[in-house]
Amino acid sequence: MQLILRADVENLGSLGDTVAVKPGYGRNYLIPQGLAMLASTANLRRFENERKKLQAKRDALAAAAQTLAERIAAVPVVIEVRVGEGDKLYGSVTSAIIADKLAEGGVTVDRKKIVLNEPIRALGHYEVEVKLLPDLRATVQVTIMRQGGFEDVTPAAEAAPVEEQAPASGQPAEETAQ
Repeated sequence: MQLILRADVENLGSLGDTVAVKPGYGRNYLIPQGLAMLASTANLRRFENERKKLQAKRDALAAAAQTLAERIAAVPVVIEVRVGEGDKLYGSVTSAIIADKLAEGGVTVDRKKIVLNEPIRALGHYEVEVKLLPDLRATVQVTIMRQGGFEDVTPAAEAAPVEEQAPASGQPAEETAQ
């Protein structure tokens, strides 16, 4: 089946290309979504009249995506996670968590557009790609750090000085705290 593409379709072609696809893909997906039209002489003439409007729409989408890419690059993402012995994460950091943190920073991105080959399972700094258009990708800086920041303060360390001061004054620890 020969079709004229009315928009860029990933792994198929770009606006204005005439492509051959299987009939089911064309009839059930491309044509109903408005991504393509049958390649006939009448449709070729109609498409040439529409080309300027479609190209302007495509350029507006590209400009908006470029602006979004700049906003994504400007928002640092810091994710605090619980870690166990040897700095191993309890669980992992997924694209949904990164999308939520970006939303907190004022940038809304669909989690499906965040490219992670596998979930992040270690502390550190990562560069994660966000696929905005087939030919445009943004990079977000993601920092995974232990919960509570870089300080390693434990409750036992805070309680130790209070116990040392109590015997020196000769009063119980409860009264010295007041």
